[in-house]
Amino acid sequence: IKDMSDEEHKAQTAAEEEVTLFDKIVQGKIPADVIYEDDLAMAFRDINPVAKTHFLVIPKDRQGLTMFSKAEDRHKELLGHLMVTAAKVAEQEGLGEGYRIVINNGKFGCQAVYHLHIHVIGGEQLGWPPTGLKKS
Repeated sequence: IKDMSDEEHKAQTAAEEEVTLFDKIVQGKIPADVIYEDDLAMAFRDINPVAKTHFLVIPKDRQGLTMFSKAEDRHKELLGHLMVTAAKVAEQEGLGEGYRIVINNGKFGCQAVYHLHIHVIGGEQLGWPPTGLKKS
């Protein structure tokens, strides 16, 4: 049995919740370093950054999007808005040289909070393949 990272352990034990950590951030009940907000989305710095710049973009109202695989046709506008927001905030954060967009989905995807969120990671040269991938 291999040792799990803290994030892998969180993902293995995470469960869908009525009110998520991110809902509490949107409600102002938990502090966050918010770098962008509009009517539909919020962006804030990740508390455990994996690169020089690492922020999350979330929908303020999940609309049932606990994870990416729950996306339906009715979510097209919101999903598009989140991606445009990610690009806008990446530019605001000076990531013109490039960045990575990551959406973790489910426990094998290392999703620890069941509130759809987009990781935007950059500010330095990133490697390929992304860390955490195992060669077969």
